[in-house]
Amino acid sequence: MATDNSAVVLRPAIAQGVTAMPFLTDMLEQTQRKRALDGVLSVENRAPDGLVQAHLCVNSSLESRYRFDIGVIMASLRSEILGQDAALQSVEDMLKVVRADITDPRRPLFTALFLGPTGVGKTEIVRALARALHGDADAFCRVDMNTLSQEHYAAALTGAPPGYVGAKEGTTLLDQEKLEGSVGRPGIMLFDELEKASPQVVQTLLNVLDNGMLTVASGERTYSFRNTLIFMTSNLAAHEIQRYDQRRTGWRGLIRGATAASRQRAVDGLVRARLLKAFAPEFINRIDKVITFNWIEQGVAEQLAALEVKRLNRRLQKHGCTLEVTPPVLARVIANGFDRQFGARALRRSMRQHLEVPLAGYLIDHHAGAAATANIVYLAVLEHGEVHFLRR
Repeated sequence: MATDNSAVVLRPAIAQGVTAMPFLTDMLEQTQRKRALDGVLSVENRAPDGLVQAHLCVNSSLESRYRFDIGVIMASLRSEILGQDAALQSVEDMLKVVRADITDPRRPLFTALFLGPTGVGKTEIVRALARALHGDADAFCRVDMNTLSQEHYAAALTGAPPGYVGAKEGTTLLDQEKLEGSVGRPGIMLFDELEKASPQVVQTLLNVLDNGMLTVASGERTYSFRNTLIFMTSNLAAHEIQRYDQRRTGWRGLIRGATAASRQRAVDGLVRARLLKAFAPEFINRIDKVITFNWIEQGVAEQLAALEVKRLNRRLQKHGCTLEVTPPVLARVIANGFDRQFGARALRRSMRQHLEVPLAGYLIDHHAGAAATANIVYLAVLEHGEVHFLRR
């Protein structure tokens, strides 16, 4: 009987062990997937070797709580953001004021609104700044405002009010660690596609832009933006600017007698009128700088295509190979991908269709899985209207 009882006792334990194994297997697989994804993102997001370390050797007689090399940052930004000289100059001016530590300590370090058409680098400039400052293109707190289009979504920023589920936790979309930045370097906040948020959500930002503090609705936690660079992006006025340029130029450049300065004054007027229709004056008045991005012009298309090839080569490192692209192939990518209205995203789609797809097929059929330390060079050439690859 004792033996029978032991068998009865052991059966549930065995059953529990059997059911627990799939759970452990799922956990291991999830950990492996996350580790693989983190590795891929690290290659894509990390700064070049030595860039972040350069901030530790900043050459300036001025001592302040911030230590970063403006020249190093701007060189990195200008290598990634093309055709936006005015926007880059505004960022450089902002960095000078922050580096000198003469900002109002009761407000965010800087608040900027980036306006302009899609695909011109409004979000990418924030990613490039995060990479140059902190060594990681994702080292900033980002809130996609298109997900906060309903009035009740304001709680996603301010936390649930007292009496509601989650009020005591004070949970929000904000990441205090990324808002604070690191030693000697400011944090970065991005509110992306601002115009798509509900008016109530935008209203919650008034105190943030004014005094750099946001207290959650329960009153139990406060987020500080006083060591933070705040950026907002919007496509507002893009259509108005597009219609203005079409009337004046027919897409072929400035008409005779018109100057860049006169166009800029007209564009600034269009932007101001559109902003006042979309946002309250007290909100606009809290923004330090409104920056309008230019259209992507044909003249920088070749540089953008070369930049995309450079990014592709970063992703090829894990396969131990490098891609060189001949001018005819680049010309085909540009001819099929340049679109002034859709900017760099249209060029990326052309890169995918005309270069990455045939390259992927070639690698699957011919690449021998070289170690990441190897450096096999492939050459992309155009033959009979098709892209082919040769091993050099």
